[in-house]
Amino acid sequence: MTPAAFEAVCHALPGVTMDVQWGDDHVFKVGGKMFAVLAPSDGSFSFKASDIAFEVLTEQGPGKPAPYLARAKWVRFADLSAQDDAEVTGWLRSAHGLVAAKLTRKVRQDLGT
Repeated sequence: MTPAAFEAVCHALPGVTMDVQWGDDHVFKVGGKMFAVLAPSDGSFSFKASDIAFEVLTEQGPGKPAPYLARAKWVRFADLSAQDDAEVTGWLRSAHGLVAAKLTRKVRQDLGT
């Protein structure tokens, strides 16, 4: 997947905003809460995962627990270009859904999630 495709998938989800933080990292948020991070400088990316997905991706798959966010079940991949577009799209949609589900009902309604 390309960085442009990653960003397009994120921006297509309801209520998504993007900020540049921590140097040049692109931080994607829903309702002010992070669900994915893309680091254009090194091609890595991270996202919020379910408990099961976190275990599968970090113990058996190519993902690693994300630095500083592993306790919140975030997974980091070192190379976006080596990942399948459909898989990354699914992970991003899932991450968005996990974070959006924890927002208040009013915020979800305002965002259209």
